[in-house]
Amino acid sequence: MPCIVGVVGATGAVGEEMVQVLFDRKFPADEVILFASERSAGKTLKTDYGDKTVEVFSVEAVQKCDFALMAVSGDFSKQYSPEIVKNGKTVVIDNSSAFRYHDEIPLVVPEVNADAMQGQLLIANPNCTTAIAAMALWPIHQKYKLKKVIVSTYQAASGAGAAGMTELFEGTKAHLNGEEVKNEVFAHPLPFNVIPHIDAFQPNGYTKEEMKVVWETQKIFGSKEIACSCTAVRIPILRAHSEAITIETEEVITVEGAKEVLEAAPGVDVVDDPAAKKYPMPMNAMSKYNVEAGRLRQSLIFGDHGLDLFVSGDQLLRGAALNAVIIAEYKLKEAK
Repeated sequence: MPCIVGVVGATGAVGEEMVQVLFDRKFPADEVILFASERSAGKTLKTDYGDKTVEVFSVEAVQKCDFALMAVSGDFSKQYSPEIVKNGKTVVIDNSSAFRYHDEIPLVVPEVNADAMQGQLLIANPNCTTAIAAMALWPIHQKYKLKKVIVSTYQAASGAGAAGMTELFEGTKAHLNGEEVKNEVFAHPLPFNVIPHIDAFQPNGYTKEEMKVVWETQKIFGSKEIACSCTAVRIPILRAHSEAITIETEEVITVEGAKEVLEAAPGVDVVDDPAAKKYPMPMNAMSKYNVEAGRLRQSLIFGDHGLDLFVSGDQLLRGAALNAVIIAEYKLKEAK
């Protein structure tokens, strides 16, 4: 049977990456169809599949696909994703936050909890920050059992999509030319600044971005016993998020032991040689499938039951497009 993949929201930053990842990983699609709104329909996009004309989105058109990768807003997905899967055939992998916290909808990082999506047609992709952290934390959790996770993020402009990257680029040029720096995407001008405000503030004083890390880590890991806290900060780089993570574990943990499990973990590259100035950095993690983990240190707070580490990962890939395509790969195996 032919396999048809639709990418909905194909003209955005994540949608473009989804198309590229499908091609690069040689996903066995007989046809890849690009969908977008009426405003973008009819455009021709250059892809490694050749020039592709963007088609206007409709539920009926997407239902002809075996897989629908959704790079759309939460409101759009809430309206249409449940309709698409009513055909009992199309697997919808949604990159928005629309269904992440619904108990009946699996929230999946395949290397962690692929079993959760067995038999499911609608699957949620996690927040980019959560996905990057999960790649390093899961192998540690399996051996040492996490009790507490404290995260501080350093998030690139691309977390706000193509518009965020454009605003940083244009704002940086304006700043260097002595001109006024305008901000529409971000709460404040981002060039030469950091902004401890991503998404809306919640009643508890945390932002929604910070709470996403809490809610999603607990759901993906299947444990509300893991206490989590996060401070999310936007920084003036174009692409790839980094995170400083402090953990407390139930079992005694050592730097050597943690390094051993991380080196054996899929999707993780250990970059941890401070003497040679080698550690995770966004400029090296950018456009890379694997998450980098390093700066491993015994915790000064939690002693032999704790560790500090630093991770960097491309949030358009591991935190979005790559994770979605790997989910599709797992679902394809399930169908055979």
